[in-house]
Amino acid sequence: MKLQMVGCSHHNAPLEVRERLAFSPDQTRTALVQLRAQFPETEAVLISTCNRVELYAAASNGAPCPTSAELVQFLADFHGRSPDEIADALHARAGAEAVRHLFAVAASLDSMVVGEAQVLSQVKQAYELARTADTAGPLTNAAFQAALHVAKRVATETSINQRRVSVASVAIADFASQIFEQFHDKQVLVIGAGETAEETLRYLIDEGTRDITVVNRTPERAADLAARVGGRPAPWEELDNHLVAADLVIGTTGSTEPIVTAGRFAAIHDRRQQRPLFVLDLAVPRDFDPAVGTLLGVYLYSIDDLQAACDENRRAREKEWPTAQRIVDQETVRFMTGLQHRATGPTIQRLKAQVDELKEEELLRLLHKLGAVDERTQHEIRIAFDRLVNKLLHPPLESLRDEAERGSSHGLLEALKRLFQLQD
Repeated sequence: MKLQMVGCSHHNAPLEVRERLAFSPDQTRTALVQLRAQFPETEAVLISTCNRVELYAAASNGAPCPTSAELVQFLADFHGRSPDEIADALHARAGAEAVRHLFAVAASLDSMVVGEAQVLSQVKQAYELARTADTAGPLTNAAFQAALHVAKRVATETSINQRRVSVASVAIADFASQIFEQFHDKQVLVIGAGETAEETLRYLIDEGTRDITVVNRTPERAADLAARVGGRPAPWEELDNHLVAADLVIGTTGSTEPIVTAGRFAAIHDRRQQRPLFVLDLAVPRDFDPAVGTLLGVYLYSIDDLQAACDENRRAREKEWPTAQRIVDQETVRFMTGLQHRATGPTIQRLKAQVDELKEEELLRLLHKLGAVDERTQHEIRIAFDRLVNKLLHPPLESLRDEAERGSSHGLLEALKRLFQLQD
């Protein structure tokens, strides 16, 4: 049984490389079908997110499995690239290391933001897509089901994914949630259209936000972001009107001066009639004059207010890391041991059956030659034969089990088959 992974992530590949190797859902399905056509006996699952592209390939029951070089070639060919263009950005893992990596990915220990829950759903989606494309199989099914189990253990036995460490996630989950019980009925206004704005909106969308307005000095950028998040763009000149209507405002511009001064907001505040307003000012320098936060019903948080919570959560998460890593290691050993035992089990059973058959033949021959032997003596002779057989088989079987636990039993298994002439 073989399992290996070839891929890249934010750890070892810049964004432009990950973009060149990324797969849409339709491309993922097409790629899996093409890989199966090229390697008919290979199981495959492909994970493609903004932070990683990883192709898992597996083969069981002695079937050939593509090499890491062949998988690199496949990825390059699919995207119309030369292998030399992408090889340096890719890493390969096989056997236990591939399993350990998959478990760490599912448990969000390999994520850009450790403990981010979104990655588990991405792993599930990748596995389900492979199942529907009929490229998953016994080995990948076992590996990905085990990965989901590991993620559940890490989530329940540690608090590593309960500690948010990105400014956006802390702002929404730890601060805005204290003011608003729900988000599906709130009007969200975003000032700016960069990466920070989009990341924050993703968290709000996960919380149920549906009403999003994007205002930016460059209308095209506002329209692009609005299209990506299901919102609507609005002219920069209408900012005040949207501040009046908003329940939650996110400031993310690159302005060198506050966009919303205390004087400008005073008139807006009167028109709001003291409705609560949550302002998340993630801009540096700030988009909102700090004096805005002193007005009744306005909850203004700057990036400095949030960074302290992020740092505290990060320190708490680091304390949980060894426990989470220990779970991954334990489950990797358990999975590989079970995998190897499944691989060696049939051979061990055939060996024992063959030896038992020979033992019975020789035992009957001996008892026939001895003639009349009382039942107690026959029992002692049988015990002696059993003990001898067990002692003879114990060293090779023990060695085979030890090799299986280390994940390297194939050579010894084949030698055992040849020495005892065991037929598959």
